[in-house]
Amino acid sequence: MSRIDIRHAHSLPKAQARKAIDEIAGKLHERFQVDCGWDGDVLNFSRSGIDGHIVLEERELQVKAKLGFLAAMFKDPIESEILRVLKEKF
Repeated sequence: MSRIDIRHAHSLPKAQARKAIDEIAGKLHERFQVDCGWDGDVLNFSRSGIDGHIVLEERELQVKAKLGFLAAMFKDPIESEILRVLKEKF
């Protein structure tokens, strides 16, 4: 099983950071067909072979995901897309 673990500092107000995370979720859904939903300050995302979340903290985001055997082939594109949007939005 492959894993993604990203920590990214931010200085945005919570509402603006949440909006940016929603954009990340939209990109993940568009490119990788993951389902996303908020539970408090945690955005959960999943699909067959992918299970993860983005935790919104006051000064940092944490992205964690577990990728099953077949989804592990997409680890680099998934991680690259997350990092690209984080750099763009935060």
